[in-house]
Amino acid sequence: MIQIFAVTHDGQAERIAQEIADHLSSPDEDNAPERKLDSVQLISLNATTAAPEINEDAEVVVLVAAVRYGKHLPGTDAFLARYARIADAPPLALASVNLVARKPGRRSAETNPYLKRLVARHHLHPATATAFAGRLCYPQYNWRDRQIIRLIMWLTGGVADGRSTIEYTDWHQVHDFAASVAALARERRTRL
Repeated sequence: MIQIFAVTHDGQAERIAQEIADHLSSPDEDNAPERKLDSVQLISLNATTAAPEINEDAEVVVLVAAVRYGKHLPGTDAFLARYARIADAPPLALASVNLVARKPGRRSAETNPYLKRLVARHHLHPATATAFAGRLCYPQYNWRDRQIIRLIMWLTGGVADGRSTIEYTDWHQVHDFAASVAALARERRTRL
């Protein structure tokens, strides 16, 4: 079993988590049924969600966590605190969703500042970690959020017009991440 947890604000992290779950739950492009995984569980977390139930027998635990105003959402810290208390925790596959990752050179645990800080702050040793670019959707934001995001985008050389909707997520990268999660699960299954 693979557990996928999503911490989202505007919904993009959950869309990414759902795509990972769908990719893991269905045969690949070659229709190889042996590549399909038996059980994938997707759990949405938010600031009001109680501490998550992490299945200690899971083959892999995946966390897809969104960044808002330079910080991962509070549900991220609650999840990682719970994960840290598991004595023999399943491998962790970690994904940060942020607009800095719209730049290809900012998608790894070594180059993405938010992911790098998260890993260091929680003393993590994820089996795999990546940063996915999020989605910019000015019409969805309230006035205050729109102005803050415009300023951030202006400072970082992004689109700051206050009107655009841009899908920055690289769905091929999401599928590659899902494939690495599947490989981790199979490896763990053979060891157990």
